[in-house]
This record gives sequence, C-alpha cells and structure tokens, in this order.
Amino acid sequence: MTGFRVTEQSTSAKVLAGLRTSQNNVDRLREQMTTGKQVSKPSDSPTGVVSAMQVRSDIATRDRYDRSATDGVARLSTAENALSTGSDLLNRARDLVLQGMSEPALSNPSARAGIAVEVRSLRENMLSVANTTYLDRPVFGGTTDKTSAFLDTGVYQGDTGSVQRRVGDSTQVRVDVSADVFGTAAGNVFDVLASIATGLETNPATLTGDLDRLDLAKSRVTNELASVGSRYSQLTAAQDTASTQVLALTGRLSEIEDIDMAKAVIDLQTQTAGYEAALAATARVVQPSLLDFLR
Repeated sequence: MTGFRVTEQSTSAKVLAGLRTSQNNVDRLREQMTTGKQVSKPSDSPTGVVSAMQVRSDIATRDRYDRSATDGVARLSTAENALSTGSDLLNRARDLVLQGMSEPALSNPSARAGIAVEVRSLRENMLSVANTTYLDRPVFGGTTDKTSAFLDTGVYQGDTGSVQRRVGDSTQVRVDVSADVFGTAAGNVFDVLASIATGLETNPATLTGDLDRLDLAKSRVTNELASVGSRYSQLTAAQDTASTQVLALTGRLSEIEDIDMAKAVIDLQTQTAGYEAALAATARVVQPSLLDFLR
C-alpha cells in the first residue's frame, strides 16, 4: 500500500486557492450589484450573452417595424385628409352643376358665368389637393422625386411606383395613394371640372354628360378613402403589435441580463461572511513555520 504525505506547502496552496475562489465570488457579486447586470461580458455566461444578443436583435427589428408603421400612418393620414377635402370639393361642384342645369340659371347666362367662376376655383383647389405632399414628396405622385404630382394644366408628372412600408416579418403595406383616383390621362377630374365651367358659359347641354363623369370621379375618391382607411387600420394594428412585442422582449432581456437585487444582497452578505470566516480559520490553521521565514 502506497502512502501519500500531505505537506504544509500543499495544504497552504489548497487553502489559498479556496480563498481566491471565495474572493472572486465576492468581487463578482459586488460588480453585479454595481452594474445591475448578471451578464455583462461573455465570460459571465456564454449562453446568456448569445441569448441577449438575439433578443436585442429582435428588439431592434420590432423597433424598425414600429417606426415604419408610424411613418405609414402619418402618410396615409395626410392622404386621407386630402381625399376628404377632395370629396367635399366634388360635392360642391356637383351642387353647382345641378344649379346651372336648373332654372333660373339655365336661362340666365350671367348666373351661369358666375357659377363657372366658382367651378374654376374648385378646379384650382382640387389641383392643390392632388399635389398634397408629405415630407416634400407628393402623396399621389408614386415614387417621383418631383415636388408635385400634377401640373397646372392637369397633366400627371408622377410615376406608377408605390411606396411600401414593412411592418412585419412578411407584411408590407402601401402608404401612398395612386394618382388614378384623380385620373392620369385625358378626361381626368381636372378636365371634367374645366369642361363643366366651359359648358356653363357656352353650352349647358353638355352638363348632363359632365355630371355623369363627375359622379364617376367622386366614386373613385370615395372608394379610395375606404382603401386608405383599411390600410390605416392595418398600420395601427401593426404599431400595437410591434410595441407589445418590444415590451415582451425587453422583459425577456431583463430576465437574462439583470440581477435580482434582493437576492444579490443576500448572496453578497453570505459570501462575504463565508470569506471572512475562511480568512479567520486559515489564520489559525495555517501557521508560519521557521522554514517559511528561512525561504
């Protein structure tokens, strides 16, 4: 049977190693209480760091979705207000056409001329509506970089592109409105209003056909308002979803990184008491010998 001799030096080494471990635990707990984090570097918890990085990436993605939805809501709100104003203008134009087609205006050229002046004013206002901008870009101009979608003549100078905003992992929402709502070719709403004004001044017989075309234009605006409202609701729902997910992910990140302060205080007190007790015990057990002084 082979015997093993435990030397004074090996005992001291083991005791000192234990003390260092205890001191490291105390230092770690103090650092955690200072930073409020239980994971602040990879060595603290490799798996925790990986999880925290993934959660942070998910939070950043949801924040982008939230910002995109917020921008989309603002764009569609601008378009909705413009279309509502346009609808009111067309309603007024319709009333004026009916007024011009009835007595006494029908037999009074001067009265019809006065109505024509107001119709032309409505056309100018309608052009202003169609050239509504958001962040200096026309909301009815597609993806054009021009400052307006329509010229004063009513000619469309935008394009057929659409502005999309990603608000989910697989969800995009269109946040502009097609200029088709006003018409982009001959016979658009501006031409109709100009024709009405001319008819009132020179040939009231054309007003019946112009009224039909005006009703079609108003129907397009009404339908587009419904579409904008639907997309607006989709964006606000996406905002709520993104905000809820950010809150949940932030809570998850806190679970991974943050410490339980009450538990940390107790653990620090326990570790400190244990370390101090170990120091006291070591001082009594490991006594320096004459050889220690001779070395």
